[in-house]
Amino acid sequence: MQSCSVVDKVQTQAQPETKVSGHRKRIGLYGGTFNPIHNAHLFMADQVGHALCLDRVDFLPDAKPPHVDHKDSLDPQLRLQMLELAVADNPFLGIEHAELERGGVSYTYDTIKYLLDKHPDVDYYFIIGGDMVDYLDKWYRINDLIRLPHFHFVGVHRQGAKNETRYPVIWVDVPTVDFSSTDIRQRVQRGQSIKYMVPDAVSKFIEEHQLYRE
Repeated sequence: MQSCSVVDKVQTQAQPETKVSGHRKRIGLYGGTFNPIHNAHLFMADQVGHALCLDRVDFLPDAKPPHVDHKDSLDPQLRLQMLELAVADNPFLGIEHAELERGGVSYTYDTIKYLLDKHPDVDYYFIIGGDMVDYLDKWYRINDLIRLPHFHFVGVHRQGAKNETRYPVIWVDVPTVDFSSTDIRQRVQRGQSIKYMVPDAVSKFIEEHQLYRE
């Protein structure tokens, strides 16, 4: 069984370190469009969750991301169905429906505020890649976000990213799996195999629903 370890958080004046009660749940949140979910997503969520001794990691599919070109967007319910297929055989991984249920543009501050109000007994660990950490200063209400109680950023080191920030971040090393949802959509469009890039059930779903053909 994989061992886990608690990783120190980078300290800033914005958010002093606090001790987490052993009675609180520790849940990772991995936000994204997941168009489609793929094995690199699953691998990173599983690795980070175990590295930080989290109780589970929930994927957080967005309804309408604020900084993404929507021309390749897919019906949120289709993305959700693929997520459900992808996590079905792993009880450590789940799905948080908050952004899909709320609809509209998905801002992390609004989502975390909503979840903390709804689940005051939970510590949330928001997982992002090192490339996204580089742009935290551009996030909506970032200074308010990092001051929310029981909220933590988790940064996954990425090759080519600065992997540095003035904001409080827990850094985790995860082996790189270098392909994206865009790669998968393009391969499907070209008629190329996506075996071992997505779970078999997701591949079958894409084929049965003729997704990403145009």
